[in-house]
Amino acid sequence: MRSLNLLLLLLPFLFVQCKKETAVVSTASMYFPPIGNAGWETTTPASLGWSEAALNDVYSLLEQKKTKAFIILKNGRIVSEKYFGSFTTDSSWYWASAGKTLTAFLVGIAQQEGKINIDARTSQYLGTGWTAAPLAKENLITVRHQLSMTSGLDDMAATGADCTLPSCLQYKADAGTRWSYHNAPYTLLEKVVEAATGTSYNAYFQQKIRDRIGMNGLWVKVDNNNVYFSTPRSMARFGLLMLNKGKWNSTSIFSDTTYFNNLVNSSQTLNPSYGYLTWLNGKGSYMMPTLQFSFNGNLVPNAPTDMYAALGKNDQKLYVVPSQQLVIIRMGESAGNSMLAASTFDNELWGKLKTLLKY
Repeated sequence: MRSLNLLLLLLPFLFVQCKKETAVVSTASMYFPPIGNAGWETTTPASLGWSEAALNDVYSLLEQKKTKAFIILKNGRIVSEKYFGSFTTDSSWYWASAGKTLTAFLVGIAQQEGKINIDARTSQYLGTGWTAAPLAKENLITVRHQLSMTSGLDDMAATGADCTLPSCLQYKADAGTRWSYHNAPYTLLEKVVEAATGTSYNAYFQQKIRDRIGMNGLWVKVDNNNVYFSTPRSMARFGLLMLNKGKWNSTSIFSDTTYFNNLVNSSQTLNPSYGYLTWLNGKGSYMMPTLQFSFNGNLVPNAPTDMYAALGKNDQKLYVVPSQQLVIIRMGESAGNSMLAASTFDNELWGKLKTLLKY
């Protein structure tokens, strides 16, 4: 945590931010903010029939729950943008595990370019012996298993779930037969991408996603983890790219519809509420990190059933709701139940949003 706090202090000096400029509009067509300047069209809550009192209730909850930044996009336009305390539009924050969805998207691009085959053995990219599992068991693990959290490696080993050393990656079950939220196999997708593309992970991400949609930020090593840091608006830009299924305005950033559909739908049957490194609502049952049993019901009961989300530690949230053409992001400190991917805060927040959005 000390290293994370130091990075937060240094990040404003690592990349230049732009000043906020907005223009108020009310059109319902899909909008994409320009690349290279900070202009971003807005629309008013009143024009959408949203209650000012209900929006203030949302803000009150967010402030109580140590939020730093909150944005709602409707059809790509900013309807709500709220910062708390000393945090501003130019401030940077960590995505934590919400960055997993960024990685899943990037792996899909690498496959589209013919550089990765997600059904290939992971050892094709990392070499044999990347785990401590018997070779026959290691060879069962594919990139797809890394994307779907079904590697079969032991997330509860004494060495911890984050350690990526081969000695830490112990066999627990055959790949594809056990779902467990295990950071280490996910983190090693960085090395898979680098081996397949011959490019550093940061450089490949910047070339294929960040710079093409006007994001800022960078991947930073924090202990064993690879963590993305950016401004809130950059998180919102990626959410808009997801909402538009990989297309930015008239530019196709990613066009593999089969992969994208798998990313935002059940990637396996063990935990139907998990796609490719992305959490899904409306699936009727779900599993949670560190637990090996299912809960009945939807991941976030108050949210629309078609909502999918990038969720990170300490309640970093990126929600996408295709039926409502919404992208909603929240950055901040823990809202009080940070160890769970979908915390009680998600449902509490969506209870307020349900009243506001009237869906």
